[in-house]
Amino acid sequence: MKKHQKSWRALLCALFFCGASSVVVGQELRPLVKAQTLYLPIYSHMLYGNLGKSGKPSFVLLSTLVSIRNTDTRRPLRVVSARYFDTHGTLLGERVPTPVVLPPLGTLELFVELNDASGGSGANFIVKWDAEQAINPPLVESLHVNMDGGKAVIFMTQSVPISD
Repeated sequence: MKKHQKSWRALLCALFFCGASSVVVGQELRPLVKAQTLYLPIYSHMLYGNLGKSGKPSFVLLSTLVSIRNTDTRRPLRVVSARYFDTHGTLLGERVPTPVVLPPLGTLELFVELNDASGGSGANFIVKWDAEQAINPPLVESLHVNMDGGKAVIFMTQSVPISD
């Protein structure tokens, strides 16, 4: 095996094991709750590279799959709204115009297309949900992807609860 292949394999293994161990160590049991407002960071594009002669970095467009997962095994939850904001905090739209009930272990998916750069690199969703009684809070994540020109950019972000 060539020397550079070994070093890449070692680097990937190290990243995998470091990432896997931080996920396992970083997880904790979350308290049962009846309702929440969640902030989910979104990137409709990502800046990279050097500033160069133009004074601006390069950017790559990203599509985003938002996944709202009911982690409760016995009770449904209701997604009340999912408002999409741009980098400047301007409301771009409501992606859940009427409440959606998610059954136990059910998932609601929302999608921001690759050609929709309106959100910018600081876009976000504000997701509101509730339930009839306290349940395991949902897992709300976004998967960002661009697989163009033989290269792939793929990463995830996760929501955090906020006060209204």
